[in-house]
Amino acid sequence: MHNGGKIILGLVIFLILITFPVWYNIANDKAGYVPELEKAARGDDCVRDSNYMTSNHMDLLNEWRDQVVRENDRYEIGPDGVQFERSLSNTCLSCHENKDKFCDKCHDYMGVQPYCWDCHIVPKEIQQ
Repeated sequence: MHNGGKIILGLVIFLILITFPVWYNIANDKAGYVPELEKAARGDDCVRDSNYMTSNHMDLLNEWRDQVVRENDRYEIGPDGVQFERSLSNTCLSCHENKDKFCDKCHDYMGVQPYCWDCHIVPKEIQQ
């Protein structure tokens, strides 16, 4: 095996490059970073529990969109029996008032660009 040294050197360089983001985050103390989101302005009366909303809010909002637009079904009874309007602007943003400190902070962290604001009115705190 005449090229054994080159192969081993290539593998070492490959491993260094492929694991660089991990080492970089550890060195900068960002390995376990999760953004701290602003608490809801009106308590804990969310349409679902926070664990569900953290991982599934986009599915819930898509279901709401389909039910409101296609079936004209504008209200939902939550798990605790409270009736909510199926509305991003009127329900979600009535409690989570600051889009910058709530929605955008998490979406930026995750690297996603939702298309919510293509149709919905941008909250007044960022209208200038």
